[in-house]
Amino acid sequence: MIINAENLIIGRFATVAAKKAIMGEKVTIINCEKGIITGNKYRIFSHYKQKRDRGTFKGPFVLRLPDRFVKRTIRGMLPYKQPKGRAAYDNIKCFARVPEGQDIKAAVTIEDANIKKLSSQEYISVKELCKNLGAKL
Repeated sequence: MIINAENLIIGRFATVAAKKAIMGEKVTIINCEKGIITGNKYRIFSHYKQKRDRGTFKGPFVLRLPDRFVKRTIRGMLPYKQPKGRAAYDNIKCFARVPEGQDIKAAVTIEDANIKKLSSQEYISVKELCKNLGAKL
């Protein structure tokens, strides 16, 4: 299954991807940097900045690249400490853009996760958040 994350709410499509991966299906997510995080922009920035600054050399780590950020979000929805969770985590591949040789026409968009369903207009993209955290995009 190939999911195009453009204009999709990250938490909603991540649950679908996690469920498919647990069932044993290979899941590829493209355009991760165009995913959406809902909420007040400044609260989101301050939350992740505080989380990043709290860490030591042992963790917790806040990943700054969009594809790794999305994959870490999906990992939170998997039982990754169990063998079936680790196998499901290995079934997930995330890409910031469309990789070469990948057919974008085969990509699925999840209608329940679309930004058009959002009643509020407060959201930011994953790319904005990662740039704010210090990613060099």
